[in-house]
Amino acid sequence: MIRHSLLLIFRNFTRSRGSFFINLIGLSTGLASTLLIYLWVMDEVAIDKFHENEGQLYQVMANHHNSDRVETMEATPVPLALALAREVPEILHSTNLAPASWFTSFTLASEGSVTKFKSTGQFVDSAYLRVFSLPLVIGDKEKALSDPHNILLSETLATSMFGSPQNGIGKTIDWNISQFKGRGTVSGIFQDVPRTSTQQFNLLLTMQAFVGLVGGTDNWGNNVPSTFVVLREKADAGQVEEKITDFLKSKLSSSKIKLFLRPYSEGYLHGRYENGLPAGGRIEYVRLFSIIAGFILVIACINFMNLSTAKASRRIKEVGIKKAVGADRHELILQYLGESLVMSFLSLAVALVLTQLLLPAFSQLTGKVLVLEFTPSLIWALAGFCIFTGLTAGSYPAFYLSGFSPASVLKGKFSTTGVELLARRGLVVLQFTLSVVFMVGVLVVSRQIDFVQKKNLGFDKDHVILFDKEGQIAEHAETFLSEAMRVPGITAISSANQNLIGNDSFTIGVSWDGKNPDEIIRFGILGVDHDYVETMNLQLTSGRSFSRQMNDKGSIIINEAAAERMGLSDPIGKRIILWNNPVEIIGVVRDFHFESFHERLKPFIFRVRPEETLHILARVEAGREKETLMRLEKLYHAFNPGFAFDYRFLDQDFQKLYTTEQRVATLANYFAGLAIMISCLGLFGLASFSAERRRKEIGLRKVLGSSEAAVVILLSTDLTRLVVLSLLIGLPLAYFISTYWLEGFAFHVELQAWYFLGAGFTALAIAWITVGSQAFRAARVNPTECLKEQ
Repeated sequence: MIRHSLLLIFRNFTRSRGSFFINLIGLSTGLASTLLIYLWVMDEVAIDKFHENEGQLYQVMANHHNSDRVETMEATPVPLALALAREVPEILHSTNLAPASWFTSFTLASEGSVTKFKSTGQFVDSAYLRVFSLPLVIGDKEKALSDPHNILLSETLATSMFGSPQNGIGKTIDWNISQFKGRGTVSGIFQDVPRTSTQQFNLLLTMQAFVGLVGGTDNWGNNVPSTFVVLREKADAGQVEEKITDFLKSKLSSSKIKLFLRPYSEGYLHGRYENGLPAGGRIEYVRLFSIIAGFILVIACINFMNLSTAKASRRIKEVGIKKAVGADRHELILQYLGESLVMSFLSLAVALVLTQLLLPAFSQLTGKVLVLEFTPSLIWALAGFCIFTGLTAGSYPAFYLSGFSPASVLKGKFSTTGVELLARRGLVVLQFTLSVVFMVGVLVVSRQIDFVQKKNLGFDKDHVILFDKEGQIAEHAETFLSEAMRVPGITAISSANQNLIGNDSFTIGVSWDGKNPDEIIRFGILGVDHDYVETMNLQLTSGRSFSRQMNDKGSIIINEAAAERMGLSDPIGKRIILWNNPVEIIGVVRDFHFESFHERLKPFIFRVRPEETLHILARVEAGREKETLMRLEKLYHAFNPGFAFDYRFLDQDFQKLYTTEQRVATLANYFAGLAIMISCLGLFGLASFSAERRRKEIGLRKVLGSSEAAVVILLSTDLTRLVVLSLLIGLPLAYFISTYWLEGFAFHVELQAWYFLGAGFTALAIAWITVGSQAFRAARVNPTECLKEQ
């Protein structure tokens, strides 16, 4: 019986090869797209979920209550972690760390070796291994960070430096970050950090070493590291949060910082705050692509259902004959449902092959390492989808057609119902509505990314390289900078203590005459060397730049936003107080974007501090990059033999601010294209079916004098109306979605009418080409052949 049913299904597929392949291609493509998105989403939501304390692990966040808004920061005072563990009973463990993102890289060398190694690392306190799950392959986690000079290495780094992890234990290592140097002993080796961790590093140093380097970290008003706590098993996070909200005020009466707890694993997806309140983050893109996956599946399923119901009316005589020779309704229902289920599972098999083939390219596109693993949840989800799709698409022929009496069917007393036509047309409208929304969304995202890349930032990021000031260069910085300026192709060179792009150093310790003492304003601040303004091509609107010929230690340069916030119409020569020291404003530069375009322009202060700078920035003459970098590298090695000359272009750092948006734009392009292709497959199939069903009508019209053009218009009109209706629904929907997305940027493109008109005409053109090709083919058929058919 099963063999007979499968044979019937196979014969039906071969008899309707066109609709079979349309269904197979559409459904398998939709399912493959959904699988790829599913793997990406699962990887996103798995970030930082591997820690044993995941359910009780929280990050202590700080809301800085400024006069006009609340700024949410991760930086907290160094003494906070220890104080929380001592004074809040519900806290089991607490730790703080200086994040790896603060440091470009560490340069390491084992004692007596001239070979240098580059590594990412971070400074942590002794409780770090009790808070975070970082298994040690060698060493005792209770003692590994107990000494200020202890060092932990990853398995990979230890193998690179010493040949094996075991050989690294007890070795002395000299480490270097710019002018900061230290020496320590390897006390443990940890497993390589999982790729699903937001903290990526190969080296751990102690917080005591960090405090010894930078100093002043015992001040409760100095916010430097990030603080993390593990609550006791039955502790209520809400109650703990109430206890610590004003914790800093008890240590520093002038503090207006409110603390709160954020589940550590939520930081990756829910990292954006506006005015002290959660405002989304990467979770928005997880939701977006989950919706896109659902839409693509819906579009593919609509094709399947539409073609299944359209074909069903052609099989009405088959139903009548089978019932006349003894088949009961139960058998017919099983046959039609089985046919749909087989199609679903065939599509799944093809989709799995497509997913496996596309996964390497998709992983590269998303910047992840994605693997198709058949977990029980995935298997059940795929099986459930196939069964649902098969039963839904097969329900019409199975339950509706099988209910007709054989006498009525064989006499031809059957016609397509209005409900069937309405449902089919409604599904086509839904398909193209979603496709139009995709098209507009992709256009708006690409225009915004283009706007971000081309907008004047207020400084010139192009042709600027950045590298660490380390080794002998740190000790003889002035000599190196002077020598580097003689290198042909170097047009300007300076140094800074942070990268201007993404700068996260700030202060509220600024006051001036007339300032409201209760007013708190956050200023970005950057210590730089002379010539920094010229190197970055910052535009002075008044005053002068820093000069080696003048003593500018007590001088600052501000941006226009800072002058406006201080109410200074003519700020040059004015004196303000910075960290209780009087400083003089000698220059004002145009406002510039040092944060992403999600953020508004903020006040900023530059001050001359060559001894504090960590990075060197050099502007290279356009067109001469290769030979100039070769000469600069030679000079670098003359100062730092054995060091690797690791540099990067500044515009790469700028691009990193928008990596998520760029990847979203690229992925959206691909998936929008797939959605439109699947929709067009459905239109193609319906147009083909409609033309085939109306062959006699076409023959009669041509015999009576209708032209081929008239026949094409006749066959295209109905589906064109449906596409136009989908535009009327989809374009307003696309406008509201685009407006909502752009509101996440402080600076964004304005929505233009042509975005929507262009998408509408494109969708209409695609539909006309798809339907028109079938209509034209039908119109060219010889009318005598149509009229001969029974």
